[in-house]
Amino acid sequence: MSKRNKAYKIAYYILTVLLSALMLFSAYGSLKGGADVEAMMTHLGYPMYVLTMLSYLKILGVVALWQTKFPNLREWAYAGFFFDMLGAGISFMAVGDPASAYLPIFVMTIVLVLGSYVCMRKLKM
Repeated sequence: MSKRNKAYKIAYYILTVLLSALMLFSAYGSLKGGADVEAMMTHLGYPMYVLTMLSYLKILGVVALWQTKFPNLREWAYAGFFFDMLGAGISFMAVGDPASAYLPIFVMTIVLVLGSYVCMRKLKM
């Protein structure tokens, strides 16, 4: 294995573990609920069942990222995470929240989702 492939492999695993942790913690927090979660959803104008649905889809997406039998399923998981995070950032923008509410979401989308995806494609996984 070349040095370049080794670097991509290390980056892939680091980024994918971080992305998986982010999605699982997000799903757990959303499913656990609480007044702050409900207040955020009300602030954004979404009903709570949307958050419940997204939480279960995030868990399934993490499973899809780590399975190796169906590469197309992994591609769909990356697309789902990309649109989930993009939608979250745009939702915060749409209600007039400050940039500190949505810029970290966009940065994480670029670094974690796109970074992991690019490394995966470079490794031809």
